[in-house]
Amino acid sequence: MSKIIVAGSLHYDIMLQAHHRPEKGETVIGSHCSFKFGGKGGNQAVSAAKAGAQVRFVGAVGSDHQGEFLLSVLKGQGIDTHHVAVTDVAPSGMSVAIMDADNDYGAVVVSNANNHIDPSQFDNDDVWQGATMLLLQNEVPEALNLQAASAAKQRGITVCLNAAPARELSAQMQACIDLLVVNAVEARDLCGIDVNDLDSARAAANALSLTFPVAVVTAGEHGVAFCETARECQSLPAEKVVLVSTHGAGDCFMGTLCASLQNGDSLTQAVTLANQAAGEHVSRRQS
Repeated sequence: MSKIIVAGSLHYDIMLQAHHRPEKGETVIGSHCSFKFGGKGGNQAVSAAKAGAQVRFVGAVGSDHQGEFLLSVLKGQGIDTHHVAVTDVAPSGMSVAIMDADNDYGAVVVSNANNHIDPSQFDNDDVWQGATMLLLQNEVPEALNLQAASAAKQRGITVCLNAAPARELSAQMQACIDLLVVNAVEARDLCGIDVNDLDSARAAANALSLTFPVAVVTAGEHGVAFCETARECQSLPAEKVVLVSTHGAGDCFMGTLCASLQNGDSLTQAVTLANQAAGEHVSRRQS
C-alpha cells in the first residue's frame, strides 16, 4: 500500500479547563487538567492512520519522557517512526491549551525539538519509499517545509499543506503545493476575504484556487467550501452535532481528507468524509 509522509510537529499537550481564558494580568482558577499527544503533524498523522492510511512520520522529539510518550502513541497507531529523531539539543515540543465554558480554546505552543528536524534527510530516497503524498503544516519552519515539498515534487509526490498557523508563503513554497487547506482565519490572512458563512468560504476557496490547484476552506459551524482551479466551487454544511469540544477538529479533518484522497476517492467524496469525521470529533470529549 502507498504511504502518506507526514513531516511536522509533535507536542506534548497540557490541557486545562476553566470558565474563561484569562485576560492580560488575570489569574483564572481552572477546573481540570489533562495531558495528551499533540502537535498538528502528530494529530494529522494519527487521524490519517485511523482512517486507514499507511503513514510514515518525519520529525523530532527530545530525549525525555515526553518524547518517549509521543513516539509510543505514533507506534501504537502503526505509524512508521524510523525518521523521527531523538535529540539532546532541545526538549520535546509542548503546548498549553485552555478550554473555556463555551468549549472553545486557545493555546500556546513551544516548538523545542521541532525546530531541530534535519532537512537534509528529505534528499534520502529511503524517506520517500512507497510514498505518493506529503502532508505538511506550518508549526515547523518554512525552510523545512520547502525542502520536503521540493523533494516531493521532484519525485512526483502530491504535496498537501495545512497552512496552520497562518503565515506568508514564499513563491517557491506556493509553487510546490497541490492541495491547500485553511480555516476561516487562515483564509482571511492568505487571501483577504473575511469568512463568516458558506458564501464567503466559497469566495475564499475560489480566490485561493487561482494560486493553488485545489483549495479547501473550513468554516467551523458553517461547513466547508472547496474549489479546483477552473472549476465551480462547492460547499457542504457542517454536520448537525452537539458541540463538546473543538480541539483537534481541524487535524481530524485534514488526516481523514488525505487518507480518503490517498484511497482514490474524488475530492467531493474526500471532503464529505472529512466533514463527517470532524463532526463526530467535536461531538465527543477528547481523552
